[in-house]
Amino acid sequence: MSTWSEQDLTAIGGADELDISSRRGDGTLRPYVTIWVVRVGDDLCVRSAYGANNGWYRRARAAGIGSVRVGGVEREVTFADSPADPAVVDRAYHDKYDRYGPAIVGTVTGPEVGPLTLRLLPKS
Repeated sequence: MSTWSEQDLTAIGGADELDISSRRGDGTLRPYVTIWVVRVGDDLCVRSAYGANNGWYRRARAAGIGSVRVGGVEREVTFADSPADPAVVDRAYHDKYDRYGPAIVGTVTGPEVGPLTLRLLPKS
């Protein structure tokens, strides 16, 4: 399994927003969707706001592979379940995004979305 470089962790994990896409069965990328991303240690984590039926999340979970891009950095990724404690991921979202207010941060924190956490792994 590959690991992120410190440069990628800083660029991707420090970005306010991330563009994410999953691969179709024929290998082409779906249109990118803009979401939030947090860094938890040496992991990059994303969550589905508004639940498991959110389109990008469903497609990423089904495909298992895709791409992320932010600030000139584009990387192929594998989408995996996150081993991180959901409370730690919640704290990362609060630390990074609370300035947007509780209504929007509440869509990506709490017990309902904890199981929807995906870890982004660099594709080797």
